[in-house]
Amino acid sequence: MKNSLTIAYNVDLPSWDPTVGPSAVNPTIQSLYKAVFAQFITQNNDLSLKSDLLTEWGWNADKTQVSMTVRSGAKWHDGTPITAEDVAWSLRRAADPKTGNPIQFLWSKITNVKAVGNKVTADVREYEPALFKWMAFLTGYILPKAYFEKVGPEGFEKKPIGSGPYKVDEFVRGSHVRLSAFKDYFGPKPVFETVVIKFTTDPSSRVAEVESGRSDITLEIPYEEADRLKGKGFGVSVAPVSDIGMIFLTNVEPMTNDKVRKALAMAIDKKALASRLLRGYVHPLDTLEASGYAAYDPSIKAPFDPKKAAALMAEAGYSAAKPLKFKVQTTRGFKPKDFEVMQAVVGMWSRIGVQAELEVYEVAKHYELRSQHKLAPAAFYNWGNAIGDPSTSTGFAMFSHSPHSAWKDPKVLDGMIGPLWGEKDEAKRIAGYKAVSKYIADEALVIPLFQYSQTVVYRKGLKFAPHGAGFVLPQTIGQGA
Repeated sequence: MKNSLTIAYNVDLPSWDPTVGPSAVNPTIQSLYKAVFAQFITQNNDLSLKSDLLTEWGWNADKTQVSMTVRSGAKWHDGTPITAEDVAWSLRRAADPKTGNPIQFLWSKITNVKAVGNKVTADVREYEPALFKWMAFLTGYILPKAYFEKVGPEGFEKKPIGSGPYKVDEFVRGSHVRLSAFKDYFGPKPVFETVVIKFTTDPSSRVAEVESGRSDITLEIPYEEADRLKGKGFGVSVAPVSDIGMIFLTNVEPMTNDKVRKALAMAIDKKALASRLLRGYVHPLDTLEASGYAAYDPSIKAPFDPKKAAALMAEAGYSAAKPLKFKVQTTRGFKPKDFEVMQAVVGMWSRIGVQAELEVYEVAKHYELRSQHKLAPAAFYNWGNAIGDPSTSTGFAMFSHSPHSAWKDPKVLDGMIGPLWGEKDEAKRIAGYKAVSKYIADEALVIPLFQYSQTVVYRKGLKFAPHGAGFVLPQTIGQGA
């Protein structure tokens, strides 16, 4: 029986530190991190929380303190034991603005983090409703204090050490990573002794990898290719995930004109995109809350109305004879048909007097530009929200002080979102986010397109179960007869 697994993966890995820099908030990279590093808390396939390096966690009665219990007997890849101080240090480091954690402002909401025995306690500086959800999400990883302080950030990049099911044996940037099973892993032992992850950003190349047998499994290939390979006997999973295809709008000209924004949103036939380009495998959306998210509200609509869109553009002073021109950015091959979807959107916009120039960029460039508030007036992106909380979708995407927002509205929108960050009444918090979603849809401050389904294709003899966050984790892939 084959004891190695080769994965053709859809993104490159820029950094081995899962807690700093732009890659730390790239949801697609998390599968690679989760193979090597354990988190505070992790998730089941249905996105419910379960223990990882923490076995218990919670608030005190008045939510002024948090306490956590650290798993006993767990080890780092170098064989040293994981301690509560490793957990406390990881939390203190995440909250330190000098270390470069992209969501430092969230981790800094707890302070005075201490380790005593196998317990970690902290005081609450500012209540964060989703704190423990974040411990299973972006940057929620525990790193080895003694080793990291010994080798420093550069040494850690050269030889990363985690406590996950796999150790890093070889890493060639832009090419591949080779992993080997960690025999002292505290969780279920992975089936495959060796895993090779090839960074294969072109979807056609990923199809060729699995069809030729050079790779055993791949993901995010076009839906029609998944259907074709299914007909050839390959295993295929096409399952809804928590990812949202969306178009960020940046508050620069011409998007500062509300008639233009509303016209652009009304001109997009999302149902046609879903059925014609994506074979009905995606679900059109009108908010940044997908089904399964805590604040999903199907009653909020942003209707397709090309006649009204054309009228609004005319009111704004644009037409086929006098077109509006601006740049639109998109990835190509990062998600199924992402470029083709944006080509079609640009075509729909052309019917209402828009002449948009399409520019292709890598997703890493998107993060760089977004953090600098330098995205084009319109930019396609795939928003991943594994924990389904409204703060980590609508909140982080639209609050002007968030490094992840493109639209900056410090008056009205920030005034609505700001109080919700620390709202202790959960029903009031969710209702507040629904009101925010309605305002965003009415004002067309972002253009949600659809909730994705993820394609995963694999050779005969493999066992694969889809994860609600779209993770493809080598440690959960099995073998059949």
